[in-house]
Amino acid sequence: MKRSVLLFTLLTAIMTWPQARAIATEATPHQDVYFNMWRLEWFAHALRTPSAKVFDANIFYPEPQTLALSDAMPVEGALAAPLIWGGVRPVLVHNLLLLGAIALSGAAMFALARYLTGSRGAGIIAGIVFAFAPYRFEHIMHMEMQWTMWMPLAFLALHRTFDTGRWRYGIGTGICIALQMLSSIYYGIFLASVVAFAAVLLIARDRTVTFARAALPLAAGAVLALIVCGVYARPYLEAHARVGDRPAGEVAEFSARPSSYLAATPANWIYGRFSRSSRPERRLFPGTIAIVLALTGLLLVPPSRRTAVYLLVLVAAFEMSLGTSGYSYSFLHDHVPVYRSLRAWARLGVFVLMFVAVLAAYGYRFLLDGRSRATRLSALAVVGSALLAEYHVTMSLTPYPNSAPPVYRMLAQQPRGVVAEFPFPRVDALPGDDAEYAYMSTFHWFPLVNGYSGIYPPSYLGRLTQVLDFPGEASLRQLRHDGVRYVIVHKTLYPGEILGKVLDRLAAADMVQVGRFYDGSGDAILYSIR
Repeated sequence: MKRSVLLFTLLTAIMTWPQARAIATEATPHQDVYFNMWRLEWFAHALRTPSAKVFDANIFYPEPQTLALSDAMPVEGALAAPLIWGGVRPVLVHNLLLLGAIALSGAAMFALARYLTGSRGAGIIAGIVFAFAPYRFEHIMHMEMQWTMWMPLAFLALHRTFDTGRWRYGIGTGICIALQMLSSIYYGIFLASVVAFAAVLLIARDRTVTFARAALPLAAGAVLALIVCGVYARPYLEAHARVGDRPAGEVAEFSARPSSYLAATPANWIYGRFSRSSRPERRLFPGTIAIVLALTGLLLVPPSRRTAVYLLVLVAAFEMSLGTSGYSYSFLHDHVPVYRSLRAWARLGVFVLMFVAVLAAYGYRFLLDGRSRATRLSALAVVGSALLAEYHVTMSLTPYPNSAPPVYRMLAQQPRGVVAEFPFPRVDALPGDDAEYAYMSTFHWFPLVNGYSGIYPPSYLGRLTQVLDFPGEASLRQLRHDGVRYVIVHKTLYPGEILGKVLDRLAAADMVQVGRFYDGSGDAILYSIR
């Protein structure tokens, strides 16, 4: 396992190059990178601050439990906290956790495929498919979407339970599901569903121990997972009561189509030009080589119980990923409340990818079975290199700040108070610059009325309407109602014709100018409300 981790660490550095060269200063240009860093920093801050509650984060003030409006990422946060407390730079912490998740996902897939096929080469091929297919780069800015190592490990534990009946593997299956939920809620919910379906199929088709010897350890693991996930779900249930179900139109937009499995990321050097019109979240192509190997595993390999099981769970994951375009969505939405909070059903495409990788491993082993060691090594080098070439993308990077710009250093020296940063986004133009505002709050940790998350609370959407005339009287009334003490106006974010009017009205407003400071990209003015 150690060698596979080293191998996939090296391959991750190659496939995401030049990220490794700028690992401490740059990342993918996307507002979610700010959000990732804010979540990691907030988790570390809350753990060591006696008065802080983890889910009562400092954004969207005075809304409660704002961390529950998106993935809290407690697994990622717990791993990042010691690094943050030790003074490791935020961008480096972010990149280590993101790239490390990709490498560990490949290594975990290697472990599953090797166990199923008995072939190290097949394990490496499956790991490459799972770690570097276009889906991975489609979500390169979403940290929680990279934490997929628990999926193959859950299936590995499931198989070993049916093969041995040992309690540690049944409980291990539950632990993997719980860890997946604590790493990514989407994946945790989907994994629990897919594992349950696979377990039923394996009970009927593929077990070497009695039903009781397999069922009891798995039941213990299921109870453990339910307890952990139930405790974790409490703040999310409360948040759901405030914000409601996902709108059907939004779910439809983020549901896969059959054609999504033919679309790659636009940055892919082979398929990108054919995928530029595809929508985000609907780029699920597993790659030509992976499909050919998987078909080989299905059509040429003598029929086996396990390949049949993986084909059936693949079909199930594919159908579920279609969301509103499929059949299972209506049933799950109507009868399983947890599914009503999910927007992007296309993310089930990662399970389709995982099962394609398993079947590709069977196909690869079939083609190389009985060959000499030299032939197997040469084939691994050729097929592995071809896969890496097929999955190659052009990585775009941009710098992110590791320290506080002057305006935030000055703010941190002021008496504690609520902060609002302008310009606010319009309701029809979210998210604006709120993700960056949230990240910058990590340098002072004052409450912030701005915010960025997977769901926007109704109170914040209402506030956006009230502050449209800033710095008019209505907006100032809203700021006073929210208890705002400090206002930061970022001059470079205003169009020129609007900036002059805003500054003229600010001069007449009942606010005290603390000073003008650099905000990281231009001039900003810090005000205190009387």
